[in-house]
Amino acid sequence: MTVRVVIADAVVHVRSALRLLLEQDPAGCYVSELTTGDQLLLELERADADLLLVDAQIPGLHLMRVLPTIRRTRPALRVIVLSSRPEDRVPALAAGADAFVSKGDAPRGLRTILQHSCADLASCS
Repeated sequence: MTVRVVIADAVVHVRSALRLLLEQDPAGCYVSELTTGDQLLLELERADADLLLVDAQIPGLHLMRVLPTIRRTRPALRVIVLSSRPEDRVPALAAGADAFVSKGDAPRGLRTILQHSCADLASCS
């Protein structure tokens, strides 16, 4: 199974780094990218996404308000929230994120979360 991933982050080097990490995964993750959150719900449907990597402060979207709706409409979707603000961890997890990664953390933590998420999703086929 190919894991379909949507990356939503306004910063090009963050999207590039995430895409690079995903391309190294044996599950063969497909990547769709957004720079703003205004089309996020539509893109999740269009891409039939399995995994969402989203910046907590993505322009055009109040993620903590929209995340409960995403969880209700797409309960199987894995959501990993990224933020440069560690204080976003508790609100993100309370809103329904499966995982939270601080952009200031070492990359190996994110790599581990991605590997586990992609492996779990691939085994569900």
